[in-house]
Amino acid sequence: MPTTLCFDFGNTRKKCAVFIDGVFAKELVLEDDSTGTIKDLIEAFHPDRSILSSVIEHNPGMEELLRSATHFHRLGHLSRLPVTTPVGKPATIGADRLALVAAAVTLFPGKNNLVVGLGSAVTYNFVNKYGEFIGGGISPGMEMRFKSLNVFTAKLPLVKADWNFPLAGYDTRTNILSGVILGMAKEIDGMIEAYGERYGNFNVLLSGGDSTYFSRLLKKKIFADPYLIYKGLYAISEIN
Repeated sequence: MPTTLCFDFGNTRKKCAVFIDGVFAKELVLEDDSTGTIKDLIEAFHPDRSILSSVIEHNPGMEELLRSATHFHRLGHLSRLPVTTPVGKPATIGADRLALVAAAVTLFPGKNNLVVGLGSAVTYNFVNKYGEFIGGGISPGMEMRFKSLNVFTAKLPLVKADWNFPLAGYDTRTNILSGVILGMAKEIDGMIEAYGERYGNFNVLLSGGDSTYFSRLLKKKIFADPYLIYKGLYAISEIN
């Protein structure tokens, strides 16, 4: 059965998903992007294809290794995509965002889709029913909000995410949890409402490691899939 490795290198973590015969099998969090780590993956899974989405400066040697051992593709603005990118300066579009909208049109073809990516940043990505990636927005992610309150104030602590908190916090920690997490949820609700006023009906897809938590806090029915970016990468690998 053909095996594909889909690498997603974000600002926080380096991850890889394994697809076997077109089906998502598992996600791996990588310690690094050294050639040794990549060799271990190749020896473990014997992949036929591989694709990389990276928004960081990664080890160039890993590309050479993957290219020698697999049919390798580096996702970028020149990749063949299941969407068009009529936005200005397509070279500046993050590879992760291209993968997210590719997943949306693969799962829901012929529909308007708003994909909300929850990572180091929150990204809003709108692709219309004609497969045109219109654009979207970027705002700080959850960890960035926690860290900024600690770094840019004299006394506020660095708080870790915890989904058990009241609306009205009773101490500094729960005040920050309520403000950051519920604040993000209300921001996302507001953005969804704004897109609805502009574009009418559309699917809302939520992705990222915290997507299942946030989906419970949102008003609108959401399609939540923490592995959505990998499914987009796999779809792009198929046509490249």
